[in-house]
Amino acid sequence: MNNDNTYYATGKRKSAIARTWLFPGTGKIIINNRSFDDYITVGNSKINLKQPLALTNTLSSYDINVKVKGGGIAGQAGAIRHGITKALLLANPEFRSVLKRAGFITRDARVKERKKYGQKGARARFQFSKR
Repeated sequence: MNNDNTYYATGKRKSAIARTWLFPGTGKIIINNRSFDDYITVGNSKINLKQPLALTNTLSSYDINVKVKGGGIAGQAGAIRHGITKALLLANPEFRSVLKRAGFITRDARVKERKKYGQKGARARFQFSKR
């Protein structure tokens, strides 16, 4: 979707899905109609989320609007980062080599392993008693 310099991309991580819109602006980030600092409170996730923008020197070039649902703070931050990366690629395909080298283009496919029947968890077993 590319009308009047607006770029849309979907980012995913764990069970979080982030719909990301990127458009020319001053570097304002809005997540679920709340400010960036108000929505994401964990310092690590804040840094993680801005990495693609910092790497491509576009921190103050684009405004970003995100609708994210599912997962927790870390998963949502990862999904938003993935969405921003994909939108940046649509905005400027020359960023591909830099973002690819940093490993931001690849979707992190790791998800929680399901619990198995007759067991305590995915890998954990009930304690075995010989007697």
